[in-house]
Amino acid sequence: MGYFLRPMGSHPRLVDLCLVAYSLKLIHHPLTLTMLHIYNSLSRTKRPFKPVRAGEVGMYVCGMTVYDYCHLGHARMLVSFDVIARWLRASGYKLTYVRNITDVDDKIIRRAVQTGQKISDVTGFFIDAMHADERALDVLPPDLEPRATGYVPQMLQIIETLQQKDLAYQAEDGDVNFAVRQFPGYGKLSGKSLDELRAGDRVAVSTAKRDPLDFVLWKAAKDDEPAESRWESPFGPGRPGWHIECSAMSQAMLKLPLDIHGGGPDLKFPHHENEIAQSEGAFGTTLANTWMHCGSLMVDAEKMSKSLGNFKTIRDTVGGQGQPDQADYRANVREAQMLRFFIVRNHYRSAQNYTPDNLADAQASLDRLYLTLQAVPPAPTTQTQVDWATGAAAQFKAAMDDDFNTAGAVAVLFELSTAANRDQDAAASGLMLALGQMIGLLTVSPHEYFKQPSRYTQRAIEAAEKKQQAAKQGDTGADLTAELTALNDEQIQEQVQARTDAKKQKNFQRADQIREALAAAGVVLEDKPGGVTQWRRG
Repeated sequence: MGYFLRPMGSHPRLVDLCLVAYSLKLIHHPLTLTMLHIYNSLSRTKRPFKPVRAGEVGMYVCGMTVYDYCHLGHARMLVSFDVIARWLRASGYKLTYVRNITDVDDKIIRRAVQTGQKISDVTGFFIDAMHADERALDVLPPDLEPRATGYVPQMLQIIETLQQKDLAYQAEDGDVNFAVRQFPGYGKLSGKSLDELRAGDRVAVSTAKRDPLDFVLWKAAKDDEPAESRWESPFGPGRPGWHIECSAMSQAMLKLPLDIHGGGPDLKFPHHENEIAQSEGAFGTTLANTWMHCGSLMVDAEKMSKSLGNFKTIRDTVGGQGQPDQADYRANVREAQMLRFFIVRNHYRSAQNYTPDNLADAQASLDRLYLTLQAVPPAPTTQTQVDWATGAAAQFKAAMDDDFNTAGAVAVLFELSTAANRDQDAAASGLMLALGQMIGLLTVSPHEYFKQPSRYTQRAIEAAEKKQQAAKQGDTGADLTAELTALNDEQIQEQVQARTDAKKQKNFQRADQIREALAAAGVVLEDKPGGVTQWRRG
């Protein structure tokens, strides 16, 4: 079918950023057009969005520190800002989306030393791995993806400026620190006074600091660190601190003030608070007009962490098939689509809880949308525009213009699904598909989607729980994924044909036995007019 953005087997990074498959453009109806409103983490209010330059948006999002595989918290950030970028472009803005990469950091150095690798080899591998995760989740690439190591000269210029303004000082240990109490307004993003604030996860407390809240701008080189982790500077050999990287890259890529600065929930303090102090202290202008932070992702109502044993990577969650020493992998498209849907159906600012029941519900809900596309094939979309002034499209737009309310937008998709199934309405099915693809959903064909088994169906989750119970009793049992795929596509088709032959011979008992056997293997049969039987994995 030609109405899907990503034909079977194609590379999602080749999908045109402007959704050329539909060439969907917002029609401006002055009497009904809603204005985009965005919640600003700094002002703690939702206000009309007005970029610095009319029709253009510069968005900078703090990206990954590439020392390990991306986890589900990263998936939340990647998908959330991908949706935001898609909607800004669909709304007619000329967007420049910048998402940086931190490729020099204590954790990166530690991993390189522990594994005996060069730092560049460690970061290169995990950058490739991150891009593989993005492809699995249909996350479109940012326009610019600067790496911290490419902007060290700009960082040093900022540090020297801060020192000249008495906002930075070199301590006895050789580090250059930012003098927090010298910057008026520090704490405005986190909403806390200096006395309430404490050093955050990446703010090392040192006796050489004048104040515990002071944070490092330049780290003096240590003898036991690799040579490739140090640069010459007016302050001696060393490397940049974490926070200074984004001040340099955002200014170099987009200039100030930024229209939007975003990131994960844990970046509000200290990282973004420190960015504001550095950038506004050095340049004397506002760093960003709008601050956006996505909500946290919990696992069984607890914060995800390796120490709790609930740390989950993207590739493991989407059934990534590949070698452990390879960055690239092939995702289970049904599970990957489910994970994106799981994230998108919640508002980006809300906390989200990753539990087996929630995943099963997300899988069943997304299956329902794909079943609609299968049962009511969308009318070929020859129109190049969607009328956003009326009906479901207007509701969808109103939701997205209300601080990117994807929860409301997804609700519209289900209303269209209901209408399409009830009335066998191909137009409703087509509109559901078109709107869904604008936020990165429904990008594969139902045929491709349902040919994949999923570990997140209710049946599969119950089977997994039984296996866990059996394992406690000493019975390891078979691998769940192997069980779900015990029958390959060819074997299933052979059974379907055998059932068809049995029905032609009026051997209905045999036909029922085949249906029951396939059902036990997780294969659902649907008999269509004309003697055609379609199958899908349940």
